[in-house]
Amino acid sequence: MSKATRATKVLEQAGVDFTVHTYDYDPNADRVGLQAAQALGEAPQRVLKTLMTLVDGKPACVIVPSDREVSMKKLAAAFKGKAAQMMKPADAERMTGYKVGGISPFGQMRSVRTAIEEEALAHDLVYINGGQRGLQVRLNPRDAASVLKAVTAPLVA
Repeated sequence: MSKATRATKVLEQAGVDFTVHTYDYDPNADRVGLQAAQALGEAPQRVLKTLMTLVDGKPACVIVPSDREVSMKKLAAAFKGKAAQMMKPADAERMTGYKVGGISPFGQMRSVRTAIEEEALAHDLVYINGGQRGLQVRLNPRDAASVLKAVTAPLVA
């Protein structure tokens, strides 16, 4: 597995301190984010999942703790929209240039609006997908929000 991805290159270019962590990705896991947390021996609230959504028909990236579910109503409100829904997996792969299970908010093919669950900022360090299945980057969540120019808001149900 390569530890250099578009995501890690974006973080390096931004001058962000981060470390790379690999784990055995299980494609059959019911919840990929929880499987990553367990494989890394970390609390699920510190391992964030990256989801691709549509808010009023426009793409958006959402980052929430792996043990929580996104409230579509709260997500729409975070972007001052009316409605939100999950993006189809094939569309998410095409838009980001990453495979489902390896979608990172960093280094996507197209820059999209991003929101991070405000609870994530309570941690000193969090894990976010590094652009490959089985690859996570550990970094300060405020650095992640800054690089992504992300909105921080309550997003979970």
